[in-house]
Amino acid sequence: MKRLVLLGGGYGGMRILQKLFSSDLPEDLTITLVDRNPYHSMKTEYYALAAGTASDHHIRVQFPVHQKLEIKYGEIEGIDLDANEIHLKDDDHLAYDTLVIGLGCEDKYHNVPGADVHTLSIQTIDSSRRTYETLNNLSANSIVGIVGAGLSGVELASELHESRPDLQIKLFDRGHTILSAFPERLGKYVQSWFEERHVEVVSESNITKVEPNTLFNHGEPVHCDSIVWTAGIQPNKLVRDLDVEKDPQQRVILNDDHSIPTHGNAFVVGDCASLPHAPSAQLAEEQAEQIALVLQKLWKNETPPALPPIKIKGTLGSLGSKHGFGVMANRPLTGRVPRLLKSGILWMYKNHNG
Repeated sequence: MKRLVLLGGGYGGMRILQKLFSSDLPEDLTITLVDRNPYHSMKTEYYALAAGTASDHHIRVQFPVHQKLEIKYGEIEGIDLDANEIHLKDDDHLAYDTLVIGLGCEDKYHNVPGADVHTLSIQTIDSSRRTYETLNNLSANSIVGIVGAGLSGVELASELHESRPDLQIKLFDRGHTILSAFPERLGKYVQSWFEERHVEVVSESNITKVEPNTLFNHGEPVHCDSIVWTAGIQPNKLVRDLDVEKDPQQRVILNDDHSIPTHGNAFVVGDCASLPHAPSAQLAEEQAEQIALVLQKLWKNETPPALPPIKIKGTLGSLGSKHGFGVMANRPLTGRVPRLLKSGILWMYKNHNG
């Protein structure tokens, strides 16, 4: 029997399963998916769950059902690439012939004292639930600090304003303008959107320390009733602990076929992979399609084709339920159109996978 093990049921893992199940698979193949949750959750929508504008059920998708698929729920404690084994908490070791690691990312706190203890997170569905509970239990006129004005921070701030317009929201960012990864026009548009709604954008900030209900910007204390951290990500600790070559962001450097150079039967998909694009759900899905093709060829004892460079179609962000921003085909978009596009993409994703 051949055993393929997928670690993590995120966007990459789901797309690999989708592509494999739509093709002819070897009779002696079994596929095991390992995840801590009994469903796939749409991480791109965690900001809405935390803000209270989307329900928990709304952002969940059931894993596929297939005669070759076994699902194991639990915590992964270690990955032994040399022994071809996965160590699970309170369980026997799980052996594999082929492995795909898609364990996603964690918050990166940049060695800011207290940030990991005194801030909220939207990196997992569990942490997003806790953030929702805290933010929506705040009394009227409470102050919420959001550290980091990239896509996640901007979407959380805008959605929280729509959910709780009584709150005083302060959005802290290191850059001169927010959304530094986007065209300057989009950053100015979003900044203006926030100013019109009295969401305070604190540019050129430098968070040096976090204490209970207080963050320090350039050493000066700023009171906040709650603080949410969206100022950077890093690969899952299990991946950071692997003894393989990594880039400066601790992502695994891969062969052209997305396998680990020293362990050709192990692939990495999504946020843990060193790729020439910023991590995103779209990137994980595009990479997953290529990995699925490689696996199909290998199982047929055929040489996989040369894989083309991954191209990203664009990026869309929301500003509440009626406005948005983004880049599609290298063209900046603002207003209702990008918001409608994002809603349509999310609807298609959930209904196609669910």
